[in-house]
Amino acid sequence: MQVAVTSNKKHFLTIGSWSQKEIKHVLAKAHELKAMQKSGIIQQDLKGKILGMIFEKSSTRTRVSFEAGMLQLGGDAIHLKSDDLQLGRGESIEDTAKVLSQYVDVLMIRTYGHEIIERFAASADIPVINGLTDEHHPTQVMADLLTIEEYKGDLSNVKVAYIGDGNNMAHSFIEAAAKVGMELAIATPPGYEPNKTIMQEVLQEAKQTGATITITNDPTQAVVDADVIVTDVWASMGQEEQQQERLQTFAAFQVNETLCSFAKSDYIFMHCLPAHREEEVTTSIIDGPHSVVFEEAQNRLHIQKAILHYVLNYK
Repeated sequence: MQVAVTSNKKHFLTIGSWSQKEIKHVLAKAHELKAMQKSGIIQQDLKGKILGMIFEKSSTRTRVSFEAGMLQLGGDAIHLKSDDLQLGRGESIEDTAKVLSQYVDVLMIRTYGHEIIERFAASADIPVINGLTDEHHPTQVMADLLTIEEYKGDLSNVKVAYIGDGNNMAHSFIEAAAKVGMELAIATPPGYEPNKTIMQEVLQEAKQTGATITITNDPTQAVVDADVIVTDVWASMGQEEQQQERLQTFAAFQVNETLCSFAKSDYIFMHCLPAHREEEVTTSIIDGPHSVVFEEAQNRLHIQKAILHYVLNYK
């Protein structure tokens, strides 16, 4: 179910909902904020602003990066588990959104179905940011774009190979590629391809930006001449009962030395973490010289700050 989001606030629910100009603006701001922090300068221009964070799914990087980022920008953050809210006792999403809009200035939600966050945004009078849903993970992929720019420069000259499940990460990478003109090759086992509707929605924009997006069931084909190799866990939160089945299904999609040998010699390896070593990626790769996973994790902080800065100053 698609919910019409009519608020005049600048939400960040998917990468596809932002223009190329907005994405580039936020990436540039993240680079600026990171450079300032490394120089010992903290831009505290969100003083008096409060970030509310609702977690229906647990998190390490999302919670700490948003909370620390808001504090560094001079604001404050409130962590709310769904069990702590009246949502857990049957209050509607719409009523909760209207009430919280009177207490905080921006709301970040990490939840399950994407329609949940759309309903929040449709009823909220404040910006709503998607910290993760089952269908999209835009803040993570924005951090990934930031990392790729740092190591590889112009995104339109980069080939990214995404290996594994056609999940929320794959969906956000597809939307990102279409926006920035990137070459993206996604390799999944048969039956685990990305959502066809999302693919159809971005194909026209991909033509306009020069992006190339291919879906294959052959991981080697996807990795050939890649500048960046990305993977994710094979069983995401809520799929634990499928773990053993997926271990067998995805075995040929492990990112290892053999697979990576088909990429460019200076490729970088990325993973949104947490990683299941020796499942989707071998220890030799994630701890190897091509891995940038911890710089990628650090960039969650800088991109969250840039996103917060943008949605709270949007006119």
